[in-house]
Amino acid sequence: MLAQAPRTSLADTAAAGIRTEIASGRWAVGTRIPIESQLAHRLGVSRGTVREAIRTLVHGGLLEVRQGSGTYVLSNVDPSEGLHKLRRASLRDQFELRCALEVEAARLAALRHTAHDLRRLRTLLDQRGSREDAQGAAGFIERDMAFHLAIVDISGNLALVETCRFVSGYIRETIASTMGDGPPEPGEDAHRAIVDAIASRDPERAAAAVRAFMAPMIAALTPTTATTMATTAP
Repeated sequence: MLAQAPRTSLADTAAAGIRTEIASGRWAVGTRIPIESQLAHRLGVSRGTVREAIRTLVHGGLLEVRQGSGTYVLSNVDPSEGLHKLRRASLRDQFELRCALEVEAARLAALRHTAHDLRRLRTLLDQRGSREDAQGAAGFIERDMAFHLAIVDISGNLALVETCRFVSGYIRETIASTMGDGPPEPGEDAHRAIVDAIASRDPERAAAAVRAFMAPMIAALTPTTATTMATTAP
């Protein structure tokens, strides 16, 4: 028996109840879930609320509605839950994730790029400019992000591309954090070093260039030993 939904945020709570059944394995991938009237009775909500909850879960990729057949479990992995957990990650965690993704992207780009890809990267780098440009911080962030995501695209790895799209909001946050009093923004030389390393077709050189690029930002967000000892001392 599903726990009845409280009277606040009924659709969200109903969706959470359905997620619980999926996550527990009671409703496996490929299983047809109960019809709206049965779910409404078990959750203690209206059919309209169930319908709204199902729409939310279809949009999130957990359920699939098959016309004339019913609603089926499409996946037992909820992307929205992953995003919720990512929101609790520190800025340093986000930079470290970005570093891991971009190191592999650059490594693969060094192996797979074409002459057109290199021209594209150099054009994007020229367009990136600097954060002092008249177009403002928002424009700079988008141009910088376009450069870095182009490297991921050139990697030719669809899973890597989709993962970076999934966390693109957090990549944008890391770039934005360098615009104020946060970690230092790498200059044009550091960006060009990545392009040159990719152009060399040496995957390890490309990976090292990205690590060198990310290192000052991650270091700026890492507490010193003395600070760590001070905060953990009894």
